[in-house]
Amino acid sequence: MIAFYRTTDVTSKVYQDALSIRKEVFVSEQGVPEKLEIDAEELATHYVGYVENQAVVTARTIEEDDGAWHIQRVAALNSQRHKGYAKELMKCIEEMAVEEKIPYLTLGAQDQAQNFYSKLGFKVVGEGFLDAGISHHKMNKKL
Repeated sequence: MIAFYRTTDVTSKVYQDALSIRKEVFVSEQGVPEKLEIDAEELATHYVGYVENQAVVTARTIEEDDGAWHIQRVAALNSQRHKGYAKELMKCIEEMAVEEKIPYLTLGAQDQAQNFYSKLGFKVVGEGFLDAGISHHKMNKKL
């Protein structure tokens, strides 16, 4: 069973757990410079999924000017991948967005993760781009 928590408090344990996962996945595994990975933290809502009190998956959202939620930094610990935790977290975020009457979700998907997001109903919008040297495409999902 996975339990999800969210916070906007960058001094909280939930935020620290999110940051720990992100540093392991994006900085250590993918080689993203830490200064690019850790930005706009106070503007975001941070989400973490826990299994048996261990943080295993994270994401964050930032509200766009048009009211959309921009989902960013979706990551699962290597040992916890392919267990459905990221999918469950994305569904949790979507349910919260629907409750809060958010018009759509948007994200910049790493090209290697596009299939994951497509299965969740996201559609590619526009041309590809590089972010931290990694190929991405913008994807949206209307709610």
